[in-house]
Amino acid sequence: MTISQSCKPSSTQPILHPLEPLSVEEITAAVAIVRASHPVGSYFRFPTVVLNEPAKEVVLNFQEGDPIEREAFLILLDNATGTTYEAVVSLNQGTVTSWQAMPGVQPNIMADELAECEAAVKANPDFQAVLKQRGITNLDLVMVDPWAVGNFGFEEEEGVRLSRALCWLRSTPNSNGYARPIDGVVPVVDLNKMEVLRIEDYGVVPIPPEAGDYASEFIPQFRNVIKPLEITQPSGPSFEVQGHFVRWQKWQFRIGFTPREGVVLYTIGYEDQGQLRPIIYRASLAEMVVPYGDPRPQHFRKNAFDVGEHGVGMLTNSLKLGCDCLGEIYYFDAVLTDSRGEVAIIENAICLHEEDYGILWKHTDWRTEQVEVRRSRRLVVSFIATVDNYEYGFFWYFYQDGTIQYEVKLTGILLCGALADMPKYGTLVAPELNALNHQHFFNIRLDMQIDGQNNSIYEVNSHAEPMGEANPYGNAFFAQSTLLKTELEAQRIIDPLAGRYWKVVNPNIHNRLGQPVGYKLIPGENILPFAHPDSYILKRAGFMTKHLWVTPYHPEERFAAGDYPNQHPGGEGLPTWTRANRSIENTNIVVWYTFGHHHIPRPEDWPVMPTAYTGFILKPVGFFDCNPALDVPPQSKVSGHVCRQKEDEGMG
Repeated sequence: MTISQSCKPSSTQPILHPLEPLSVEEITAAVAIVRASHPVGSYFRFPTVVLNEPAKEVVLNFQEGDPIEREAFLILLDNATGTTYEAVVSLNQGTVTSWQAMPGVQPNIMADELAECEAAVKANPDFQAVLKQRGITNLDLVMVDPWAVGNFGFEEEEGVRLSRALCWLRSTPNSNGYARPIDGVVPVVDLNKMEVLRIEDYGVVPIPPEAGDYASEFIPQFRNVIKPLEITQPSGPSFEVQGHFVRWQKWQFRIGFTPREGVVLYTIGYEDQGQLRPIIYRASLAEMVVPYGDPRPQHFRKNAFDVGEHGVGMLTNSLKLGCDCLGEIYYFDAVLTDSRGEVAIIENAICLHEEDYGILWKHTDWRTEQVEVRRSRRLVVSFIATVDNYEYGFFWYFYQDGTIQYEVKLTGILLCGALADMPKYGTLVAPELNALNHQHFFNIRLDMQIDGQNNSIYEVNSHAEPMGEANPYGNAFFAQSTLLKTELEAQRIIDPLAGRYWKVVNPNIHNRLGQPVGYKLIPGENILPFAHPDSYILKRAGFMTKHLWVTPYHPEERFAAGDYPNQHPGGEGLPTWTRANRSIENTNIVVWYTFGHHHIPRPEDWPVMPTAYTGFILKPVGFFDCNPALDVPPQSKVSGHVCRQKEDEGMG
């Protein structure tokens, strides 16, 4: 194993581009400016302090050396009144340029709120009494996970910032925290006051007996047949980094990071025949929802908006330990704030590295005995977030042939309940332990700019030609492209039996064959939700009902379920915006792609889950005049263990 940290950008580097994330100094200044300008006392929390991204035309017209206007966008929560505020700070002028109360909304739940909530629950006498009824007296072994309550139309919950705490009992201080649920006990907490409002008690349920341990200290013997496999780059990596600007072979893009979305990629382009050709202006995870399928009172609310209610960026791992990334690594820190506005840095939050990816292309001419083969490599931009029991790895891959891939890797620990009386909504994975059926839905926002701002989108389906004069032998089939002209036309569902994909083109620019240049979105694993159309979760996460949505660009339309999904009754985001049925033809379009991972648990997923993979691919279609990877050089036939000719002893 070879792990190398090449270097990291310094927070004191000068700001070279309008999209550079806020530095430590800028975040500190933004919070100080707000405190000096408004009565922001000790009861205020700061859920968000991020770059207020400049207008797109400012970024696209920016030239090196131009003056840069820096602004910060802040969301604040007054715990004393429950009021949420939005603010914009001019860092150049040192002033608050916008301050607005946002009535009736709840910002995301913050990391230190989670810790404070757990402490409040454990200190509550009623909670301690409920535990004693179950024979639990050692609070040090009790684990409390605060979850967002959602919105199920209960009047008494309106206007109160709430969390429902799920509880577990460890077997030992180091045992699996999620192996032994204390089912039927749910403390409900007012997060503004940090007070336990009530303890929902659905009766004593036996706690599953097994510890479910998986850590290395509990494994009696490891397999001993694994020999070292080393990844080395003696000459260093092939990418270049300046600030948050990345250049790798013919790719160029910028990296950003927010506490809500995690990694954001900007101005993705590919150099073709000496010209940098734009493909995507901004790409990010716009929402993520995990609906569970158990209807019992202690489980039916388990519908987590991990982006809008919690923020995967805020929950990002610091990649300092373990083997999350291998090879020559360049790490980026994430500069955020805690809920009190103090700078909080996640070291090594983003990993940038190269990977070998097998054969790029090959052909053997058996007549001339000429063999041409090229090895493929890809550039990887990734981060990993721990959301309570689950781990999510978010990976952007860039390939030498112009392909872009987005992949989510799911691992961690299943969310389980006691078996009790309803095993049908899960899978028995250990004695008396029921892993709940669930799904994971991700929505990716792609602000497209294929060779410029004006793009259109087509749906492509393959059809069999009917038998007849044109198809006498019944073998013919063809691909049919249909222009999607409006938002309602572009609300689409996958159809793998038709080979369905969607193609974003620039109708104003053509390749040498007269075809409009474009990229196609190829679905991977996908599914639709099993929640009833009238369910509360589909009112709040309506974007899950369609795999494709397309909107004309609007700077305020950023999140698929709306700006503030926490405790919101629903209807915001894509379902609301697209009712206008705006034109999406030959204009600046945003493609929103929803994909779902369907998880019926299995015993092999316990006690820690082997990684599952889901995502999609963007491939050039007519964007290039021919294979853009023809100029990838052949690899040396003698280069260590990478590509060695067969030797006398028969080793390859």
